[in-house]
Amino acid sequence: MTLLVVGASGFLGTELCRQAVAAGERVVGTYHSAAVAVPGVEARRLDVTDRSAVRALVTAVRPDAVVATPYRYADWVVTADGAAHIAVAAAEVGARLVHLSSDALHAGRGTPYLDDEPPSPVFLYGAAKAAAETAVRAIDPAAVLVRTSLIVGEGSKQIQLCRDALAGRATLFTDELRCPVDVVDVAAAVLELVPSDYAGPLNVAGPDAVSRAELGLLVARREGIDPAGMKTTTSAASGLLRPTEVRLDSARAAGLLRTRLRGVRELLAP
Repeated sequence: MTLLVVGASGFLGTELCRQAVAAGERVVGTYHSAAVAVPGVEARRLDVTDRSAVRALVTAVRPDAVVATPYRYADWVVTADGAAHIAVAAAEVGARLVHLSSDALHAGRGTPYLDDEPPSPVFLYGAAKAAAETAVRAIDPAAVLVRTSLIVGEGSKQIQLCRDALAGRATLFTDELRCPVDVVDVAAAVLELVPSDYAGPLNVAGPDAVSRAELGLLVARREGIDPAGMKTTTSAASGLLRPTEVRLDSARAAGLLRTRLRGVRELLAP
């Protein structure tokens, strides 16, 4: 199988490439600025906002499947338009499409979100991810929309943010709940979905709902850091309009996939 990973130099994209190469697949990975760091990947530079360039690359590679991971926070053209360009190109060559989405497209509430619930974004990034999903579903109804949460693991921006907050260099919210998931688990789940016939949204997140501040405490406990200096605040106090409690119910994925989605308390156990 030829697998095209769009956004192969990112945190998740790198892990996807690593696992796919290890499984013996031919992997073509795209990047925009940072190089692709996985041996065995055929690296191609790509600007996803350039529709003709996306179509030319996909036509040249003719992949059996495309995994689309690119995004740029608060950048509509990359996150929304780029997803549409990828979906059009994948459909033209008949490639299976797995699109990476986010819990950011939900507004936040006290009860978990199921897989098929429509987006309810309250900020720009969430709206861009919602628009991306809408475009992908319209272009390719057979595509999978993987809705995930905070992706953690060594090298994760989320873990580094916790370390920075513990050192007093950043601030963590006490009222923003998410369901963190390990990058290895997300990548394995995505690669399982490639040969499947699943279509539509699928929550792929960890079972533990924790605040960003709780995540910081878990990092402190694992790494033996005194959390006394950890800086915290609330979304309300920050003046930012962001979703607060966003819990993804991943029971469907747990029943569908062989991959076990581990909870963050297990992942960050001392």
